[in-house]
Amino acid sequence: MNMQTIKLNNGVEMPVLGYGLFRVPPEEAERCTREALEVGYRLIDTAQAYGNEEGVGAAIAKSGIKREDIFIVTKVWITNAGEEKAARSIEESLRKLQTEYVDLLLIHQAYGDVFGSWRAMEKAYKEGKTRAIGVSNFQACRFYDFASVVDIKPAVNQLQCCVLAQQQTIRPEMERYDTKMMAWGPLGQGSEDLLKSPVLTKIGAQYGKTPAQVALRWLTQQDIVAIPKSMHKERMAANFDIFDFSLSPADMQAIKTLNQKDTGFRDFGDPNYLRKIIGMFNL
Repeated sequence: MNMQTIKLNNGVEMPVLGYGLFRVPPEEAERCTREALEVGYRLIDTAQAYGNEEGVGAAIAKSGIKREDIFIVTKVWITNAGEEKAARSIEESLRKLQTEYVDLLLIHQAYGDVFGSWRAMEKAYKEGKTRAIGVSNFQACRFYDFASVVDIKPAVNQLQCCVLAQQQTIRPEMERYDTKMMAWGPLGQGSEDLLKSPVLTKIGAQYGKTPAQVALRWLTQQDIVAIPKSMHKERMAANFDIFDFSLSPADMQAIKTLNQKDTGFRDFGDPNYLRKIIGMFNL
């Protein structure tokens, strides 16, 4: 199957479906990445904070797949923010991933010296160490404040996005800069509201698909990049099997009514949440 792609604002083609490694333990990362590549995934999403870049790099190096046929995403963590620290962390990520470049480099969270990090990322972009740069978890006002002043506009904003958190309000701001959305937690992180949704179940029955497959198709049909995660190869394959059907306009509208919390289920404005995530991933 030829993977569908979207075109970023600098012309780079990006697969619309990928494999995410959030909460994949370092010791399982090589196996999971290898199995995802065997299923057919060609977009692999990792991050400095995940602690599994080395496993990803090992799997890709051993895969026998041409480097240019794999789209690697990684992210600069909060504790590596700032021009000098970010630059050093980018080199370290390249070393761990066993590659001379990544395809997309993101600022992981909208905290710390993000402008310093961006200068380091712009330099990496100009030097060919990344093919595109973007941000992650930048909410609407923060995204506008950032994107309106930087020289190279973000190619991607990775946000919590699924049928339960549809990120409708930020989309006009991102469209100003032709910034594409990348959805983390595209299956609601296992929420029963999604996986057992009567609406998704009914729609899926028309096509012989599961609620999860319908939820992923709803995203990719809007050119939103989805990165579902599973540590089981059969589920990786099921998540990948979404391009042999299309949702109707009526289906799309019915799914739109499932939106529970448009901006996602994380309160990025809560200082206690910030302290928590820095504590969890204090590299």
